[in-house]
Amino acid sequence: MIIECTNCLSKYQYDEARLEGKPSKKIKCSKCGTIFEIFNPALARKSASAAATAFGDSTFHSKRDEPGSKAREETAEASIPKMPKQTTNLQMPVGKRLSLAIIDGPDAGSVFRIEKPRVTIGRSGADLNLNDTEASRQHAAVEVRDLAYTVSDLGSTNGTRVEGNKILEPTELMDKGEFQIGSSTIMLIVTEDL
Repeated sequence: MIIECTNCLSKYQYDEARLEGKPSKKIKCSKCGTIFEIFNPALARKSASAAATAFGDSTFHSKRDEPGSKAREETAEASIPKMPKQTTNLQMPVGKRLSLAIIDGPDAGSVFRIEKPRVTIGRSGADLNLNDTEASRQHAAVEVRDLAYTVSDLGSTNGTRVEGNKILEPTELMDKGEFQIGSSTIMLIVTEDL
């Protein structure tokens, strides 16, 4: 399917299967950095079909499905990006190199290469140890499911933030997506593995 940034109107090809049956998903525009929400067209078709059957009208269209509709805009503003419980197995993507770059905080300038599909981050006893007194020992985890990447908080004291919002559930990261742990800002970098 084709998705379009609500701010700069850049268009992207997006694999509908990456929605994993969810009604919507937050996406970060790689051109302008705006976070916008996309909706699952398969679920929209099902709900429109069910409503049409209930009302006896085969031409029923949901206002929510119209581009730029008020219902869609309100939903996008009110929700925080999150993902449901994952059912896909953890696995590293073929032909991609994943790294975590610490871009702010005590360890700024450090880069950690992700070698396995689940990496823990914290102050001690984690895969990636930070010299950050505001980080919990086991603070957060980054999980890789082929081309889908998520960050989750592991019950830390100060929480984990994505786009300034404290996350409560696994939250999707895009290439060059950033998250905050304590006073550290970390960026996920995805490159071609040559």
